Amino acid sequence: MPTYVTLANFTEDGLENIGQLPAQIEQVEEMKRALGGEPLGFFLTFGQYDLVAFSEMPDDEATAKLQLTSAMEGNVETETLRAFTMDELDGILDDLPH
Repeated sequence: MPTYVTLANFTEDGLENIGQLPAQIEQVEEMKRALGGEPLGFFLTFGQYDLVAFSEMPDDEATAKLQLTSAMEGNVETETLRAFTMDELDGILDDLPH
């Protein structure tokens, strides 16, 4: 399954409801599973982003559904990246012209 990295920042609403964060994280992880994915980790971070999540999802469409549903909640703004494993990178490199 493809791996995705989601970078998130709290909105004003998210900060006002910060006490609900553990329940919100569990809700997102349940949604990932319902869409056929698997949560790999969720972290509070310092720096440019407040939260980082790692997930395996079946495809881009499932990931888009997850991100749009999360955006509709209004607690975080996200940026999602497709991450490639070293095995996937090897396959990509093998297909490049030499």
